[in-house]
Amino acid sequence: MSPRAAWRLETLGFERVHDFVGGKLEWLVAGLPTEGTGPHHAVAGEVVMPATFVCGLGTLSGVVRSKLRAGSDSVCAVTNEEKIVLGRVRWRDLPDADDVPVEDFMQPGPATVRTIEQLGPLVGRMQETGVKTILVTDAKGRLLGMLHRGDAERLLNERP
Repeated sequence: MSPRAAWRLETLGFERVHDFVGGKLEWLVAGLPTEGTGPHHAVAGEVVMPATFVCGLGTLSGVVRSKLRAGSDSVCAVTNEEKIVLGRVRWRDLPDADDVPVEDFMQPGPATVRTIEQLGPLVGRMQETGVKTILVTDAKGRLLGMLHRGDAERLLNERP
């Protein structure tokens, strides 16, 4: 809503009026509620899960190995102190030695999606490329969680 509209609502007696300057897209990205009868497309934010393990550049491979479960969809998000995604480590990327810092074997600059990414096309791309998980970030690159393709496929199958 525009600042002018917010001020007008206050003059009409509304007490809880907010000027949300980000617009509808930012509202949706923030996961805030919406109303209406228009079409609803399932989006990544509906199935994003907290990352099971997050590590830093200096985390040693032995620590990562002890925290991740073995498997092709097991991923550690590599972030800085501000939770900005710097890379990712998959189980298969782990070196044999336990004293190697993550920075030496991580995949830098991994693909990420935003919470408003439509699930249909996203799942299609994930299926085509064999990707089982993808990191979900905000507009500034902060980690919000992970999206597992199986969860997204289930949601799409439950909805008409």
